[in-house]
Amino acid sequence: MSTTLTESRRPRKAIHRERRRPSRQAARRRNWVGGLAGWLWLVIVAVPLYWTLITSLKAQSRYYASNPLVPSGDPTLENYRLVIESDFLRYFVNSVVVTAGAVVPAVVFSFMAAYAIVRGWRMRVLRAMNGLFLTGLAIPLQATVIPVYLIIIRLHLYDNLLALILPSIAFAIPLSVLVLANFIRDVPNELFDSMRVDGATEWTTLWRLAAPLTRPAILTVTIFNALTIWNGFLLPLVLTQSPDRRTLPLALWTFQGQYGVNVPAVLAAVVLTTLPVLILYAFGRRQLLSGLTAGFSR
Repeated sequence: MSTTLTESRRPRKAIHRERRRPSRQAARRRNWVGGLAGWLWLVIVAVPLYWTLITSLKAQSRYYASNPLVPSGDPTLENYRLVIESDFLRYFVNSVVVTAGAVVPAVVFSFMAAYAIVRGWRMRVLRAMNGLFLTGLAIPLQATVIPVYLIIIRLHLYDNLLALILPSIAFAIPLSVLVLANFIRDVPNELFDSMRVDGATEWTTLWRLAAPLTRPAILTVTIFNALTIWNGFLLPLVLTQSPDRRTLPLALWTFQGQYGVNVPAVLAAVVLTTLPVLILYAFGRRQLLSGLTAGFSR
């Protein structure tokens, strides 16, 4: 009886805290395991990057005679000089042209399409277009290589940078429309109504209201598409032939000989190819992660 009275007199908050202690301890244990797994994954990811960097500073003659994980005692930039002298700037310009030529039209068209889908959702044509864009997400690039190749041949665009730009635009649109449409839906309708009352046209509302409010989403799809197109390998391999039309991922084959591979030179080219991607990701990682998370969770 005394124990029952004692428990009844005890504050409910204290009882609630005691009941929550095991859950907090379990959460701490889970956090500890998650932290350990995170550090383990960091090591797994960092070791190849470390090996790539230190190997690019080694001479080819000493590559096989030294420990692969030990930095060279006399690092050299000869591999970087060799890469730059092997038409690296031409390949870099080709990658920039393809990336910029595909990302800018894809983002602009996707933004206008997402705005039309959200604002004109009651129209059957726009709903059908939205379903078509969503269907495009389920079609992988590898499944369309042969049809794309035949279309490019019929258009007489083979071995041209435009042959890389047009398919890249098509494959960048579906995901961009999905992310941008989710952001535009979160813009309050009162803002659109107020713009309409003020006499603004849909075009003015698109660029002066929707564009500034969805700037994080626009930056997200821009960075994501730029990274994807910059690292693209399959389309340049299938749709180009001459060395003058190579992009950076495809140009890495230049350093592979018939009977051997200049590993330090290849890794120096990898470092130079990855450097613009790392710079772009360093400046836009917050926009990229927050935009993708919000775009899929809303």
